[in-house]
Amino acid sequence: MVDPIAQFNSWLDDASHCGIDEPTAMALATAAPGGRPAVRMVLLKHADERGFVFYTNLGSAKAADLKANPQAELGFYWGPLTRQVRISGPVECVADAEADAYFATRPRLSQIGAWASEQSRPMQGYFALEQACARVALRFPIGAVPRPPFWSGYRVVPERIEFWKQKPFRRHERILCTRKNGAWQEQWLFP
Repeated sequence: MVDPIAQFNSWLDDASHCGIDEPTAMALATAAPGGRPAVRMVLLKHADERGFVFYTNLGSAKAADLKANPQAELGFYWGPLTRQVRISGPVECVADAEADAYFATRPRLSQIGAWASEQSRPMQGYFALEQACARVALRFPIGAVPRPPFWSGYRVVPERIEFWKQKPFRRHERILCTRKNGAWQEQWLFP
């Protein structure tokens, strides 16, 4: 394995073609300022040599964690393929132009939902979200919906990528790729 990004994209492509409902679903692990860990599922929106991108409300709990501690780990598990990938590294914000371009590709109702949701904050019930969506729909009745200023993306810049492939009798394959001075080094690990 020379290029772990190409390997990851190959495995993601395999997952996309084997019937997995959300092959881009990934566990995102962060830590709050006091060290309290948090993990949640998000969707990968782009992966290349610069990193792994996801989007969120900048007022969310995950955004607060990343502001206080800009490090994260991602976990992908594709059960039907008996494969998983772990990615860890520092986190950076995507450029506004990149966030704008991605937001423009989202379905209109998802764009309205991004405006309406006060992510991670308490609400009085599901109807409160429906009301907020209706208010936003009235605000943007036709035409393009602009990206909210409180919504953007993060890129996990990979320093470590571990590939795991299940084998019988716990003789799993584990390969750890570590980036040092811009070059990837590969190390086999015991399972």
